[in-house]
Amino acid sequence: MNIPKDLRYTESHEWLKRETDGTYTVGITDHAQEQLGDIVFVEAPKAGRKVASGEAIGVVESVKAASDIYAPVAGEIVAANAELTGTPEKVNTDAYGAWMFRIKPDNAGDVDKLLDAAAYEKSANA
Repeated sequence: MNIPKDLRYTESHEWLKRETDGTYTVGITDHAQEQLGDIVFVEAPKAGRKVASGEAIGVVESVKAASDIYAPVAGEIVAANAELTGTPEKVNTDAYGAWMFRIKPDNAGDVDKLLDAAAYEKSANA
């Protein structure tokens, strides 16, 4: 299981990467894409949307199942990866390169409360 050490994670299998402008890029983990199988559809939240932490804000569908994407922290969606609309399989190819959306947290300190790589690995293997 590929779990980059420089990211933060949620128990619902989203990853977050801090960007230089204070926003966070978000996608689903390698573990999540393996569990889902061949991804055929991604619906990311629209830019400008205010979201609550833990709110279901998008969907990933595979040949096996559909799964919600959750907001890892409260904030505003500032971008969505439109490329995944036409090529959702990129998530299977590179789960950490195929980001789904970017969020500007209401409180950046909330990100520090999320799982680090070691804690996520324990959670994913539980």
